[in-house]
Amino acid sequence: MGARERRERERSELREKIMDAARAMFSAEGYDAVSMRRIAEQIEYSAAAIYAYFPDKESLFREICRTDFGTLLDAFKELAQVNDPLVRIYLTGHGYISFGMHHPSHYRMMFMRECPPIPPEAQDLAKMDDPNEDGYAFVRAAVIDALDAGLLRAEFVDPELVTQTIWATVHGVTSIEITFRNDPWLDLRPLEHRRTMALDLVMSGILRDPSQLTRVKQQALEVIAADRSKGEA
Repeated sequence: MGARERRERERSELREKIMDAARAMFSAEGYDAVSMRRIAEQIEYSAAAIYAYFPDKESLFREICRTDFGTLLDAFKELAQVNDPLVRIYLTGHGYISFGMHHPSHYRMMFMRECPPIPPEAQDLAKMDDPNEDGYAFVRAAVIDALDAGLLRAEFVDPELVTQTIWATVHGVTSIEITFRNDPWLDLRPLEHRRTMALDLVMSGILRDPSQLTRVKQQALEVIAADRSKGEA
């Protein structure tokens, strides 16, 4: 490795170190309580070193959000090839919970704290409705496909409401696990049992034909098993 490549690697590693420290502090203490100086102290660097990578706290926060939401979206994108929208919804819920379990600090900052205002110039409104750019839009697209195919109960006509109810369900499982998994006062049942029950309940609740749940689960589990096999190969 040449000197230039080594400098680039060291720069990338420090950038990740800054983001990791900031992410943990934002999620634990809230946006307003964290300063660039304190982030620098946490990683034992000067504040000037951080400003060389991020001009201010707001830009650092936005970059963490962009990176972390992109990681979640990448996991969803792998499911785009699943044609059945019901299976896609089930897999997305399963993957959402898995993301939270594998990235608890990311999840806390993304979904368990108050978001500071985003200035208009920093908003990319074009991405809000693009399933290839926004995780919420990805789930909503699957819900719309299911509605268009007549697969959901007739009274459910608002895709936003259906999408947000699914989100509330999987967020509940994820946030409880992250917050209370080590609480000695709470006898939590195994996560996989709670995840399966939550997904079963929300899916059977929205399906026009609840008997479809068995098929949907079976196909979803086959996809999950295949993905695990690829990961172990």
